[in-house]
Amino acid sequence: MSSERRRGTGPLKLLVAVSEMVPYAKTGGLGDVAGALPDALLRRGCDVRVFLPCYRIVRERTREMEAVLDKVRAPLGGVSLEASILETRTEQGVPVYVVEREDLFDRPNLYGTSAGDYYDNLERFAFFCRAALLGCAAMGFAPDVVHCHDWQTGLIPPILGDLFPEAGSVFTIHNLGYQGLFPADRLPATGLSADRFFHPEGVEYWGRISLLKAGIVYADAVTTVSPTYAEEIQTPEFGMGMEGVLRSRRDVLSGILNGADYARWDPVIDPHLPARYGPGRMAGKARCKKALIREVDLDTHLEQRPVIGVVSRLDRQKGLDLLIGILDELFSLDVGLVVLGTGDAGIEEALRAAGERFDGRMALRLGFDEPLAHRITAGSDLFLVPSRYEPCGLTQMHAMKYGTVPVVRATGGLKDTVSAYDPGSSRGTGFKFFEPRPRALLEAVRLAVSLFERRDSWERLRKAVMEADFSWDESAARYMALFEDLRTRRQPFRSGSGRPPARRSSTEP
Repeated sequence: MSSERRRGTGPLKLLVAVSEMVPYAKTGGLGDVAGALPDALLRRGCDVRVFLPCYRIVRERTREMEAVLDKVRAPLGGVSLEASILETRTEQGVPVYVVEREDLFDRPNLYGTSAGDYYDNLERFAFFCRAALLGCAAMGFAPDVVHCHDWQTGLIPPILGDLFPEAGSVFTIHNLGYQGLFPADRLPATGLSADRFFHPEGVEYWGRISLLKAGIVYADAVTTVSPTYAEEIQTPEFGMGMEGVLRSRRDVLSGILNGADYARWDPVIDPHLPARYGPGRMAGKARCKKALIREVDLDTHLEQRPVIGVVSRLDRQKGLDLLIGILDELFSLDVGLVVLGTGDAGIEEALRAAGERFDGRMALRLGFDEPLAHRITAGSDLFLVPSRYEPCGLTQMHAMKYGTVPVVRATGGLKDTVSAYDPGSSRGTGFKFFEPRPRALLEAVRLAVSLFERRDSWERLRKAVMEADFSWDESAARYMALFEDLRTRRQPFRSGSGRPPARRSSTEP
């Protein structure tokens, strides 16, 4: 190890491997984080490079990409395949290298279709992991730390030492519900030997391969996207069968709250709004509400009543079934409801039927429409996030920036970012409920509506909500501190041993 590396001097060299990234490709919050965090790290002096698969949508959305490596050969099972590495850059100047191989990545979607995941996702992302490391080496970039995100990059920590023995690894869990599970007989696609890696202390998980577990077990540090979620996932209620694995790594597990990308989510500059506004000049919010009501065909009397916005994946995890269970009582409060999202077919159908029953009071838009998401966030008075679990959540942060008061379940990042309104002190930034029950949700909404009817108190709350700051600066500083600590003090284990230390042996719940 060089003296410079040993002292941890010079700009920290960071390789980010991720399966989606705004504005190139996105299915959820992972894409938002991957789009914002590298820019924030660059502003802190980090030499950061990102690797991303070259999906079809990346090609469609990115006009300027230059080939930097025509042929990178990476192993996949018993064969060696070629890929090209193309380069683009974020608006802030972070290099983004996309791994191009048509038969693996040139598809209509990122991970699968409505019928299910792509059958060869193990092969697709095993190849991506190896191609990213080999491409990095071919370009002469030797990272101090590799930051991996979710199961799609979980193979990198166990193989990192083959190319970069001095590099540390950080594995971030964005949602424990996606575990990268595959049949054991497909282990050869990973390039990992069964005797060294397929055991309860390694990548084996109840007789199958788990790439999520591979990242958790073999990384030098493990993070997740909020402090509360880091604690929750070590319990049976939220651990989804991985709680034993995570408890065994609790000495290197931490929660770093995601930030909000205020370059994209700020009503002062938002190009998607009919009127812009900010603290001290709120007339534009009233115009946004009026325009939203007209756009989605709600009754115009709702300009004087609370309008509730929901922008979400439509499934049980997000608590949309709780909302369905209270719709009759909800509309007895004389409120409007606008829902944007897509997801579970049963929930979609229930919401569609409700939209017909409550015509003029409820509007449903199925699909993903980012400009409309901005207009709903700006034009609503209340923003509903009733999740059963929520690793971090970004929509409640966006809503607060827009002066839209959140109503959330107190779990994960929702608990960390929203402080419950206290009528006695008039302090707080939203409304919380604790039990995942329809009645608890209804009572939280009822409290919010009653405050809306007290205009002075409502305006004070809205002011406090808009003052909350969830910019990436603080979160990026925490990531930088972790990366620097790994560069200077880490004690890594690598794939040469094939088995983590004995202290990591408690891997099954």
